[in-house]
Amino acid sequence: MKFDQSLSSEQKKAFLLLMSVIFHYHGLDEDEQRQLDEIAQQMNASEELSWANHFITSDYYTAFERAKDFLQDTVGKYEKTIKLAYLNEVWKATDKKGYISEMEATAMLKLARNWEIEGDLVALVRK
Repeated sequence: MKFDQSLSSEQKKAFLLLMSVIFHYHGLDEDEQRQLDEIAQQMNASEELSWANHFITSDYYTAFERAKDFLQDTVGKYEKTIKLAYLNEVWKATDKKGYISEMEATAMLKLARNWEIEGDLVALVRK
């Protein structure tokens, strides 16, 4: 996936919410915040990142379920290749810290299942 300014505001919000909610799943650390900031800068999406952060922090305990619903209504309608690209980018970003926690992997697999691309994601990350 190319992080550029050609994505719509909705696409930027959806991607940054996806990445942010996965990073927040176990508690956002400094490296993850730095990654979010860098990607938002590359995408010219500081407002969308602020929106995603507010979405999560407005009710941290229900953030994943609310994000899952929001993402189903947005990303869930995208083509299979785009949905897979979004999750693959988040998987790679999460892996940059040296590991992917079981909680993070499970959260991404839940989303992939909702988007009907679970098998595709598993095949992709096994490569």
